[in-house]
This record gives sequence, structure tokens and C-alpha cells, in this order.
Amino acid sequence: MELGKRIRELREEIGFTQGQVAGEAAVSQGYLSQLENGDVRNPSAAVILRLAQAIHVDPDDLFEAAGYPTVRTLKRVYEGYEANVDPDLLRFLTRLPRNRQRRLLLLLEGMEHLVEDTRRGVEDTRGGVEDTPTAVEDTGVGGEETAGQDSRLSSRQR
Repeated sequence: MELGKRIRELREEIGFTQGQVAGEAAVSQGYLSQLENGDVRNPSAAVILRLAQAIHVDPDDLFEAAGYPTVRTLKRVYEGYEANVDPDLLRFLTRLPRNRQRRLLLLLEGMEHLVEDTRRGVEDTRGGVEDTPTAVEDTGVGGEETAGQDSRLSSRQR
């Protein structure tokens, strides 16, 4: 539900006029009217908090109606998600300085990408497509080298 519609609904439930809510929330009645009509798209968090107090509702109700993530929303999103990390490891990690935590995270992300790339490579070879070049024998004609030999020679010369 849109924020403006939700505010109007809640305001009417408690029997307040726009003027009463506006006065308690320290906003103008015109602004509240615009908000309820959907003319204001992004009210500040401070305004939303004051409106929630004025109409005696949990601020999360209005934040969610405005499309802001709340703790309640995040709990629903991550409900059932469980990380099985050794508590001793978590204690160790929390004691690391922030810069070391960041470096460790970068290292782990790099490893994750490497594992993903390796898996993709294995899947490609199972499908009959191979990423690695095959060795081609030198025909011995005219001293010409194949592309595979040329790349091996250049890598030895480096």
C-alpha cells in the first residue's frame, strides 16, 4: 500500500482531522494533504517518524508503506536463513582489525570466483568443449611452427 493511502487510512481510523495530525507531526496541513494524495514521493525519515507518533502507530508501518526496508521486513526476508559458522571462528574474526577483515573478505571473494570459474571449466569439458588449446605436432615442412608451438616458445622466452 502507498504511504499516503496508509496515512489517510490510519488517520481516519483514529478519527483525527488532517489539521490535528499535521499539528502533532509539525508539518503543514497542505503538506499532509499532498502526502495523502500521493503528490509527495519521498518524505524524509524524520517526517515519517513524526507522523507515526502523531497517529500512534509503529513507525515501521509507515516506513514499509513508503518502501523503506525495516528490521521487520529484513527478518521476513531472511527467515529460515541460517549460517553454520563455528562460534570460535566468529569470535576470532570479530577481533581482527577492520582492514584485515576487508582483506580477508577480498581474498574469500577471489577464491569464490576461482571456484566458480573452475566449475564452469569442468562443465565445459564435460559438454565436449574444451577451453585449453590442444598440442599440434610440427609437420617439419619448411620449418613452420604451429600456433600452439609458437605460444609455448614465446612463454619460454619470457
